Amino acid sequence: MKANETITAAVTVTNTGKYEGEEVVQLYIRDVVGSITRPVKELKAFQKILLKAGESKKITFTLSINDLKFYNSDLKFIAEPGDLKYSLVAIQEM
Repeated sequence: MKANETITAAVTVTNTGKYEGEEVVQLYIRDVVGSITRPVKELKAFQKILLKAGESKKITFTLSINDLKFYNSDLKFIAEPGDLKYSLVAIQEM
């Protein structure tokens, strides 16, 4: 990704139950290689949604270069080239 580009991650969440419910869909990233040790999972975005019984919704997250920046060992806020992995998690609210 270049400085003026974005990364998009999307997931479709389906309520397979008999009742409507709220879900919190979360986007985590992991920087596999970096100049400093980074968290295994770093929350970058989330969205709370309401799904009726049997309903599906596509949730899309867009990250810019600023969302990938971190403080390095010199306390400079930077983005480094590297390999990122992401995971999307849906948590049902009671």
